[in-house]
Amino acid sequence: MKFKKLIATTMALSMVLTFSGCTSKSSDADKNSSSTQSSTAATTKEDSSDDLNARLDALYQQENELFAKHQDAWNKFFGLMNKDAAASETDENYGDFLAKTVEANKDSFTEEELDILNKDIEQIRGIEEEIAKLEKEVSASDKSASDKSDSSSSVFSGFAGKDLDGNDVDESLFSKNAVTVVNFWFSGCKPCVAELPELNKLNETLKEMGGEVVGINTETLDDNQDGIKEAKKILEKQGASYRNLTFDSNSELGKYAGNIVAFPTTILVDRNGNIVGEPLLGGINEQKNYDSLMKQIQSVIDADAASSK
Repeated sequence: MKFKKLIATTMALSMVLTFSGCTSKSSDADKNSSSTQSSTAATTKEDSSDDLNARLDALYQQENELFAKHQDAWNKFFGLMNKDAAASETDENYGDFLAKTVEANKDSFTEEELDILNKDIEQIRGIEEEIAKLEKEVSASDKSASDKSDSSSSVFSGFAGKDLDGNDVDESLFSKNAVTVVNFWFSGCKPCVAELPELNKLNETLKEMGGEVVGINTETLDDNQDGIKEAKKILEKQGASYRNLTFDSNSELGKYAGNIVAFPTTILVDRNGNIVGEPLLGGINEQKNYDSLMKQIQSVIDADAASSK
């Protein structure tokens, strides 16, 4: 049993992700179509999960409204409830738990209070049955999302591409590093360009830690020479000499890059080519972003060291 917050009203919380960055920019129609289809599928999955949680919230709200409607009786009930019982966990229906507690303390209530409590408990029992069903659906939805995340973590497996000077690069790039910091950007994104000097400094730091920074300018994919020329010009002007890569937009990594909608985005890749941790949105020239990224980097390096023992 999951103990609820027994309050008269509940507040819906919304979390807004804010950061300084750019929205995605693309010029290839086929890429846009593929990206849109993938994005739509992801949105459908997310909306389904959100709908389930919204329905759960509504059911919890119904229970809270019952507690609020008959506040005096329920306040008396919870004042008498056995603290050890309240602290224990059980899989029984919450309504059944409440009914047992009322029965154990029935001499402490008036007939009117007992009538109110028992009627409320019958409603709560039905609500809890619905909650149990929805929680199973939410669990299944979360597992599906986790499976999807696991599949996306291996987009660097079998990687093949080139650096912006035309040199071949493959997945051995990642196997040689305890951690590879991969930064997605495009030339017209001012926050992306602004963080390039900091990424170059980070690359120098990571070399001493067994890692590397790699850039992916999405306008250079498919060996787009105009995009490559512009990206190289910007990198040189910003003093960024770390490797930037181009590859086929129809590859697994290309599809992953095509679904990125906010720039700059930075991810960490382990020695096996797996994405680890959560993407960082926003430039590392902001101290909080830098600190957050360094914490994740150290975690990946520590895990790599532990696995090699």
